[in-house]
Amino acid sequence: MKPKIGLITLGVSDLKRSLEFYRDGLGLETYGSDPDSDVIFFALEGTWLALYPKESLAKEAGVSPNGEGFPGITLAHNAKSKAAVDEVFAEAIAAGAMAVKEPKDADWGGYSGYFADPDNFLWEVAYNPFIDLT
Repeated sequence: MKPKIGLITLGVSDLKRSLEFYRDGLGLETYGSDPDSDVIFFALEGTWLALYPKESLAKEAGVSPNGEGFPGITLAHNAKSKAAVDEVFAEAIAAGAMAVKEPKDADWGGYSGYFADPDNFLWEVAYNPFIDLT
């Protein structure tokens, strides 16, 4: 297997609301998405992000859509500085994200904070002074 994640699909409860959050709030550009379709694609650097109705995604995977609690995964956006973390975090909150953990110095030596998108997917915004993950 090639060591690369090609696509991350988020099963969302309200496609229109999530589209507005990611496109209009965070400024991600849609790519090749028909506005009447039930899937939205965003081309990111090195991977893709897709939004798809949660019920449909669960049905496609053959699992129950009734999940609870922390799913054991977070998504991350890495920034070049502490100030950039603060800017991205503020942008997400202004777009309607819920602050989960305000950005601060982290135990591992970096700087990070967490927000939740409209479907409670956790995003970390982080600055890592040891390795450039931007």
